[in-house]
Amino acid sequence: MNANHTDAAPAPGGGTRGRSGRHAPTPLEPKADRETVRRHNLSLVLRAVRDEGESTRAGVAARVGLTRAAVSSLVEQLLESGFLSESGKTFSGQAGRPGTVLKLARTGVAGLGVEINVDYVSVCVVDLAGTDRVRLVEHLDNRGTPPDRVFGRAAGIAARALASAAEQDLRPVGAALALPGLVAAGSVRQAPNLGWTSVAAETPFAEALAALRPGPAALPVRSENEANLAALAELWFGGLGDVRSFLYLTGEIGVGGALVLNGELLRGAHGFAGEIGHVSVADDGPVCRCGSRGCLEQYAGQSALLRAAGIDERAGAAGVAELERRARAEEPRAVAALSQAGVMLGRVLSAAVNLFDPDAVVLGGIYRPLLRWLGPSAGTELSTRVVSGLWPPGSTRLRASSPAADAARGAAALTVDEALTDPMGYGGRGR
Repeated sequence: MNANHTDAAPAPGGGTRGRSGRHAPTPLEPKADRETVRRHNLSLVLRAVRDEGESTRAGVAARVGLTRAAVSSLVEQLLESGFLSESGKTFSGQAGRPGTVLKLARTGVAGLGVEINVDYVSVCVVDLAGTDRVRLVEHLDNRGTPPDRVFGRAAGIAARALASAAEQDLRPVGAALALPGLVAAGSVRQAPNLGWTSVAAETPFAEALAALRPGPAALPVRSENEANLAALAELWFGGLGDVRSFLYLTGEIGVGGALVLNGELLRGAHGFAGEIGHVSVADDGPVCRCGSRGCLEQYAGQSALLRAAGIDERAGAAGVAELERRARAEEPRAVAALSQAGVMLGRVLSAAVNLFDPDAVVLGGIYRPLLRWLGPSAGTELSTRVVSGLWPPGSTRLRASSPAADAARGAAALTVDEALTDPMGYGGRGR
């Protein structure tokens, strides 16, 4: 054995423990000063109002555990910086003066979300409550189009959305791009269905948007995988109830996936977790754009579904609507195509369920309107292959996504969530 080799194992409570048994120190955060504490408490108050929809100073104090005097001071700062509004009086039925009603402001700080997908671009602006206030969608075939041109198109749509937002006195403080592929460090590492490899995303989009808006300060731009953002939108705005751990699949031309565990997005070591569309279900299957064979999206992606149903795969959204129409009419070929795709979905999903044990599987994108025909065969595979016995036939654990949750809204809400986390850092940007 190499004399210089040492073993290090995780130690309880963090750090590492070597052969000597001594713990390596875990880096500690700086001591919280008064400003840090105030930043935290501002966020605490703001999120309390957000979660309740509306509240009073007394109600917030009771919820967050701060004194009414402290809450009043924090509320005044949030009113001044445009995060909260107050109006009217509310009577609790108890002794004492009625309190004014506090709500998140409907103007000021907002977020911009831009989803660039294979055959469309969707842009939205949300306010502090995450409400979709502006929505623009254009169906564009981005395959084979130079990336800079795609970002230029998207920036043009975003500029129009920002103009509409300004008419409502909304001021986005940042933008987030939702992109179909492996996304890291501001670039798309690989997006097989777009034909992109190592394509810078944030900088070209930011520059294109700034060129269309020479007056205002340039918006900071971030990027993320579109399935991740759709899953966050489902978590924040969908109808999941108490479900905090779920697997999300989005069906488009490709098939994307994301996993949320205990309310937190699982990103993986390099941010690439969730590429479920490129799980191989047949070694001798069709060659996929990623270079492998028999990937799930070759059986359950939009193009594959339309081909199997005898519909022109280039028809895009219109083709999906036609597939649904034929399925409703019980056309055998359409029903068979959806049933077979459901089998393949179920096989891959059952492996993921066995591995991660989520409470639910949520199907979004084109799968949402098609779940009626995909669900039975997918559900059979799940009930047969999941070892826990928690997915019996007809289980409601397999469900459609909410129509109120999509990647563009998740992208816009991500920026708003950052502002809610640190209102002192964003208060001046939205005014």
